[in-house]
Amino acid sequence: MHWYVLYTKPRNEKKVTQRLEEKGIRVYCPLKEEVRQWSDRKKKVSEPVFRSYVFVQLDNYEQDNVDVLTTPGTVRFLWWNGKPGIVREYEIEAIKDFLNDYKDAEITVQIEEGQKIEVKEGPLKEARGKVLEVKGNRAVLHLHTLGLNMIAKLPVQSLKKLNEG
Repeated sequence: MHWYVLYTKPRNEKKVTQRLEEKGIRVYCPLKEEVRQWSDRKKKVSEPVFRSYVFVQLDNYEQDNVDVLTTPGTVRFLWWNGKPGIVREYEIEAIKDFLNDYKDAEITVQIEEGQKIEVKEGPLKEARGKVLEVKGNRAVLHLHTLGLNMIAKLPVQSLKKLNEG
């Protein structure tokens, strides 16, 4: 059995995991504990380590992928070189071990000034642009859309690097 990477709708990782488990499909959604501050209290919440991604273990990809993709909240599987991307069992175990050993570890997306990007989620999804400035986990972007120049401040987790020249 192989593990595959499933792309989900934003903020649907835990729901998709639950729905797939109810179908009897083995799923791994790495979570990390975060303390969230509300106006009246603080609360510990579990957040996905990899936003919009879960790992799914399938016996036969050709037969089983339809059952996965018809689950509400799923988008598509990740592909590599014309084939569904496979994650090995030892890589899943390495993620589990890492998260177990380093409870406060933070997975970040490395975005640099001048880099060309595409927005992965939100109202600007699929918009392409260039990073003007990075401040903490926020990036200031220059987006050229519909003949207009726009500047947007977005979380770097919402961005995907482009390999264009």
